[in-house]
Amino acid sequence: MAKVNKRLAVLVGCNYPNTQYELHGCINDVVAMKDVLVKRFGFDPTNIELLTDASAVTGEGSSSVVLPTGENIKAALSKMVSQAEAGDVLYFHYSGHGTRIPKPAHIFGHEEAIVPCDFNLITDVDFRQLVNQLPKGASFTILSDSCHSGGLIDKEKEQIGPSTYRAASSLSYKAKNIPFESILEHLTTLTGINTSDIGTHLLESFGANASLKFLTPQLESELFDFLKADEGILLSGCQADETSADMNPMESGGKAYGAFSNAVQMVLKENSGRLSNKEVVMMARKVLEAQGFDQHPCLYCSDENADATFLCQPEAKPY
Repeated sequence: MAKVNKRLAVLVGCNYPNTQYELHGCINDVVAMKDVLVKRFGFDPTNIELLTDASAVTGEGSSSVVLPTGENIKAALSKMVSQAEAGDVLYFHYSGHGTRIPKPAHIFGHEEAIVPCDFNLITDVDFRQLVNQLPKGASFTILSDSCHSGGLIDKEKEQIGPSTYRAASSLSYKAKNIPFESILEHLTTLTGINTSDIGTHLLESFGANASLKFLTPQLESELFDFLKADEGILLSGCQADETSADMNPMESGGKAYGAFSNAVQMVLKENSGRLSNKEVVMMARKVLEAQGFDQHPCLYCSDENADATFLCQPEAKPY
């Protein structure tokens, strides 16, 4: 009997309820994507792990709900990657806030990170390590609907990159971004330590569960010593210097949603056949532009994976 390849997914939606950073559409995004994964891409619901902070509103106990803390998200991703074998399809969908961490003064640029519900940042270095652990022949697609998500797999090759075009947007939306200064201020209140070094605060608050970037800084260079084409695929909701939108059309009675997640849903709904990763991103760009959003989804992956079928969509079965 032929081996059946696994399809595994981790879906994370962070709305940050009852905080000044509250969003509204992130949980809707991943719940909708779960349905698409099952019905279109052949994922078994038992192989999809859903982490949301809905329990912060409903009051459900921790025994029934896994909150999207930094530790829990990394544990779910590590478990998924450790189960992977050649031919398996892995998918991580994140909808929530992102941020940019300034590099040391003598180095130009920023590091990209996502912001779990407990502010235990997961950085581009963490995603690079996960991709490096993939067995040959497995694929790992990350869709991040968050601000500054371009480049979230460190050193991944850019296929569809920054656009110089900027549209004047009159839309009313909330940016899925928590500024670095606000994260530093929040962590300082937790630790009581008077320092602007965010690594110190994260290590004090989360210990061994902090990002690899802060646990073992020397590891970052080691991760790239033998960097080559890999099976990491990143579809980012925007460029590294842009924000992603969270829409809350309450006045019209509609559902809240993330602009990029919704655009991808629309692209998939309007195109039932197989689409390449490059086609999904370019079509999503057109949808967002037509809707008046000023954000430009990007694609980071190997040349081969740019033209590979999004989530290795199975061929339609003949009736």
